[in-house]
Amino acid sequence: MRNLSVRSFLFALMILAIPVASSAQIILSIGFAPPPLPVYEQPVCPEAGYMWTPGYWAYAQEGYFWVPGTWVMAPEPGLLWTPGYWGWGDGAFVFNEGYWGAQIGFYGGINYGFGYAGVGYQGGYWQSGAFFYNRSVNNVTNVTNVYTKTVIVNNVTVNNVSYNGGSGGLSARPTAEEETARSAKHTPPTSVQTQHVQSASTNHQLYESVNKGKPGIAATAKPGEFSGGGVVAAKAAAPSYKPVASRAAAPAEAKEAASRPATAAHASELKPAQRPAPNTGNPQLDKKYTQQQDKLNASQGQERQQLKQKQEQDHQQLTKTKASPAATQKVEQKHQQQTQQVAQKHEVQQQKLQAKQQPAAKKAPPAKPANEKKEN
Repeated sequence: MRNLSVRSFLFALMILAIPVASSAQIILSIGFAPPPLPVYEQPVCPEAGYMWTPGYWAYAQEGYFWVPGTWVMAPEPGLLWTPGYWGWGDGAFVFNEGYWGAQIGFYGGINYGFGYAGVGYQGGYWQSGAFFYNRSVNNVTNVTNVYTKTVIVNNVTVNNVSYNGGSGGLSARPTAEEETARSAKHTPPTSVQTQHVQSASTNHQLYESVNKGKPGIAATAKPGEFSGGGVVAAKAAAPSYKPVASRAAAPAEAKEAASRPATAAHASELKPAQRPAPNTGNPQLDKKYTQQQDKLNASQGQERQQLKQKQEQDHQQLTKTKASPAATQKVEQKHQQQTQQVAQKHEVQQQKLQAKQQPAAKKAPPAKPANEKKEN
């Protein structure tokens, strides 16, 4: 049999890469590593108070698309931006959304450049309600609050991968300070940041399938402004860039994964199993078996409903407390485990019931003794 063409292979993999969003905007991409960061320069800072937010690869049904780096006005003085990052876990690449906070948290150890070298932020600091910009890593010309401090970071050749963990990924782990920042009070992305991502998702040229890792809009002076003098195009794709087929599962692995049934992540996704009506030829026995099946269905339905309510309460609590992406991801993993356990339990119960209902095999007549004499 001939091997699948690259086109057919990618189509098969796309089926496995359906994105899933939670209340904290955690996105999954099954089997697809995000592309490495492209090489680009930073546009000029519009004015004082704007903070740099690095560009990154986001994910949608059509595949990875580039969210241009941009200058964003801080929600309030004193807040710093912790970029989002991709991490590998439980058989999928998971995107952890960025946030505003008093301290810089963990962002996967990824070298985004322009002050984000993998740990902390060396692009500037707040003092007395004003932000001071480090000119060694920021493109600032019309801002007076500036200083110069050399930072060991290469902003020209970006050849590091853009995700943490997994095959070929970074192995960075949160420091004690980053763990503290992770559990501290956060402010989610502003409405203009959210709109910036939405606009990028509708721009066909920003999808990797079109730009091959070299987006024409790599960075913008302000969010959502994808045309004009403030737009900066990527100089090149990362030196380590490889097509998506080289970053995904092997054809045999993709075929095996495609043959597996989809796994429910929440109790609300579990549906009652469709069982054929018993037909033993004995009306009384069929009635008895139907009653047994109805009783099992009712019990399983009640268990699914109880788990669904508990998981919904967990989601409400996450929203109420504005839980961090890491905390939300932990709860989502717990929910998936709970759901799988219930599904497996119900399947075992059904198998036992079916085995119990199997009609007893007719006994074969006893064999005649070998030494039995035939009657004349």
